[in-house]
Amino acid sequence: MKFSYRFSNLLGAVYRHGNLHFSKDGNSVISPVGNRVSIFDLKNNKSETLPVSTSKNITCVGLSPDGNLAILVDEDGAAILVSLVTRAVLHHYHFHKPVSSVSFSPDGRKFVITKENVALMYHAPGRRREFNAFQLDKSYYGPYDETTCIDWTTDSKCFAVGSKDMSTWVFGAERWANLIYYSLGGHKDVVVGCFFEKDSLDLYTVSQDGALCMWESDTEPEELKKGLRYRERKQKEQQRAGGDEEEEEEEEVGEEGEMRAEVVRGSTDKPKEEEGIRNVRYRQRTKQFFNKESDFNKLTAAAFHKDTHILVTGFASGIFHLHELPEFNLIHSLSISDQRIATIAMNGPGDWIGFGCSGLGQLLVWEWQSESYVFKQQGHFNNMAALAYSPDGQYIATGGDDGKVKVWNTNSGLCFVTFTEHTSSVTNVTFTSSGFVVVSASLDGTVRAFDLHRYRNFRTFTSPRPAQFSSLAVDSSGDLVCAGAQDSFEIFLWSMQTGRLLEVLSGHEGPVSCLSFCPTRAVLASVSWDRTVRLWDMLDSWHAKDALRLTSDGLAVAYRPDGQELAVATLDGEISFWNPQTGAQMGSIAGRHDLQMGRKDTDKITAKQSAKGKSFNSLCYSANGESLLAGGQSKFVCIYSIRDQVLLKKFEISCNLSLDAMQEFLDRRKMTEFGSLSLVDEDAGDGDGVEVSLPGVRRGDMSSRHFKPEIRVSSLRFSPTGRSWAATSTEGLMIYSLDASLVFDPYDLAVDVTPASVRRQLKKTEWSSAILLAFRLNESALIREVLEALPHEQIPVVCSTLPDVYVEKLLAFVGATLENSRHLQFYLTWAQSLLTIHGQKLKNRAGAILPVILSLQKSIQRHHDDLSKLCDWNMYALRYAVALSNQRGLKRAATNELSEEEDGDSTEEDDLMSEPLMAETDLFT
Repeated sequence: MKFSYRFSNLLGAVYRHGNLHFSKDGNSVISPVGNRVSIFDLKNNKSETLPVSTSKNITCVGLSPDGNLAILVDEDGAAILVSLVTRAVLHHYHFHKPVSSVSFSPDGRKFVITKENVALMYHAPGRRREFNAFQLDKSYYGPYDETTCIDWTTDSKCFAVGSKDMSTWVFGAERWANLIYYSLGGHKDVVVGCFFEKDSLDLYTVSQDGALCMWESDTEPEELKKGLRYRERKQKEQQRAGGDEEEEEEEEVGEEGEMRAEVVRGSTDKPKEEEGIRNVRYRQRTKQFFNKESDFNKLTAAAFHKDTHILVTGFASGIFHLHELPEFNLIHSLSISDQRIATIAMNGPGDWIGFGCSGLGQLLVWEWQSESYVFKQQGHFNNMAALAYSPDGQYIATGGDDGKVKVWNTNSGLCFVTFTEHTSSVTNVTFTSSGFVVVSASLDGTVRAFDLHRYRNFRTFTSPRPAQFSSLAVDSSGDLVCAGAQDSFEIFLWSMQTGRLLEVLSGHEGPVSCLSFCPTRAVLASVSWDRTVRLWDMLDSWHAKDALRLTSDGLAVAYRPDGQELAVATLDGEISFWNPQTGAQMGSIAGRHDLQMGRKDTDKITAKQSAKGKSFNSLCYSANGESLLAGGQSKFVCIYSIRDQVLLKKFEISCNLSLDAMQEFLDRRKMTEFGSLSLVDEDAGDGDGVEVSLPGVRRGDMSSRHFKPEIRVSSLRFSPTGRSWAATSTEGLMIYSLDASLVFDPYDLAVDVTPASVRRQLKKTEWSSAILLAFRLNESALIREVLEALPHEQIPVVCSTLPDVYVEKLLAFVGATLENSRHLQFYLTWAQSLLTIHGQKLKNRAGAILPVILSLQKSIQRHHDDLSKLCDWNMYALRYAVALSNQRGLKRAATNELSEEEDGDSTEEDDLMSEPLMAETDLFT
């Protein structure tokens, strides 16, 4: 239960691939991120990643009209039905082919998916439980090429499907006598979007070459007539023809013999009209073209809001247009990115527009009426390299290969500042002890310090000779900044106050891979590829005090929070523990087998052989120093017990098969007599191909930058509060936290300890006894009930009578509850009384209760930030109101004196009429 960490959130990636959706109320955006889905609450400024995942990257998302269900489909066509209320997977289904789009009908009874050149209509899952939640209703054939988009009429009677063969097909969702199918042409490129008008069969189609066709129907939706069953209609046609003509082969799909509307290739036959019934017909009303300037680029995404008649189109250059239909009036045009706009969505009221750009991983929400951003986020579009928690655990700083340093709020899950001063990959980031300065090292030869108050780069540290910095450390006082070079094998030491280079520490004979300052003393530990750990005394002329010999190349080093132990990870997969005072080794853990590496597609050796060369490259102690977190080139993160030197738990970071090295064994279906298909070059026929893909190159295509990324963990850290830990992986910044509400962990439980006995003690006003019994049950709701029933003036008395073992438990509960409680003064009084009365005893156990104190500090700091902003705003508003009232009083007195002098006969009514005018004048002045 102590290590029951669960996946909590995914940061660092806001959009990858697929289509966006707004929630039913229009206040949240649902965005696919890899094989997971994130929900961004735009009103409360928070993000949440659902604890469900598909086996591969999500390509399309379908949302039910009531907003309770979502269908997630991955690259292979595997779909899951997810409840957005309970965040649980309800059903699994496989379409066996890649799916291009999913769309629910407006009434929520059906949904259509398109794959290849067919559209499949299913019954939507109902409230009653069914063995098969996806029941096929009809299959619609017609397009010659892959389908691209779907749109429904408002009444759910018909739907349209766009295709890559430049045609749009209109199908009846039911068996209509006058509409079976209708094909629309008119385009010269791929159809990107098709949209019905509200309460009409009129249609708009948009193609990739920037053409908009407006189609007018001669039939209203109410004029659609129920038809006979398909079999009966075929029998009538055969009887009318006399049975002499050759009968066409009838194909029935599904158990009930559903209709199959199939167009014979090269045929121009139309559905025959029944007696007295005229089929639906379309005519092209007009055709318009977008951006006819010389630098023409392709139209990549489109969305239409039926209530406001607003058409939004996005282009490959990052430009989007807003047009009002059917007049095709341009409302405005704006460039939001320099990358291709992959998807567009509009919320229910039609005032917010969501854009997704997969090239840079951008997600933007634009309010077109005020022409302002509601939401603007971008993750690291390359791999994350490092992360660091702030001392109070409120913020996380990350550095990536794109040269950016981002700071994320752990409560909201959003990035609030991005620093772009670095010109090359960021290799390491850290916070100073104050928590308001972020320091980063980069391969561009600079170490930069950023101020989180003014959001600026106020210090830039450089070396006399250009060097690539691969490691970084800041001492506990925040005045000394150290960085290790991977090319000159030196450690550079600067002063944060002056920015001057203080010393260059030489002695390592290989690249310096990691640095760590002792939390309690001025000692720096550095580990290098030369198989040594060197301890540098900062107070004794920066000389190397000791050198610890390792069995292999050193990759990572970390101090225990009390400074009495040193953990070192080496290239042979071992983690060794050292006493920094005596230089003696205290133990080791062989962790190579715990990594459990997968086999890459292009590997010619097995995963078992490949794992022999793998190791941990990141270490972090827990807040109490009893366990160690380790990660490396694997999808697993391990937690070890230091005292017992055993593996406590392994966490699987990702199950996304779209990443490389995920499976231990290769798929036999990809194996041929010549080896794996991944090793066979696609373009081997021209003689210019290569046999093995190079890094960053996909199967020998030297012009492509798209490749299958490999799963790995580059950095990980425990939260200072000990309630969570974070890891930077190929997927993004993964956060795992303790979910205490689902864990029953009683303490000193006995037969007479029941909720009824706790409430009996409350009725007797035996406050201390009730608190002790509640903590022995260890149920949060019961503890909260007991504490909040206690009179405010009795808090110091009860705190003084508590046994020492319960003081820490109560302090931890107060810190956790204070974060979300509205009773701020009440719980702050609890915290103040506990710290005042038991302060000396708590100080003696400072190392053990450090996570509890940091958790309490985090909660208090967050409320202080929120309340200080509110108080400042109220204070300025009150000052303004007082100044305005004083000014009005002075002007009124001056006006009265002037009126008495000039006109003694002025009436009271004139004075009353002049006051509102004066008030308006005062406001504008």
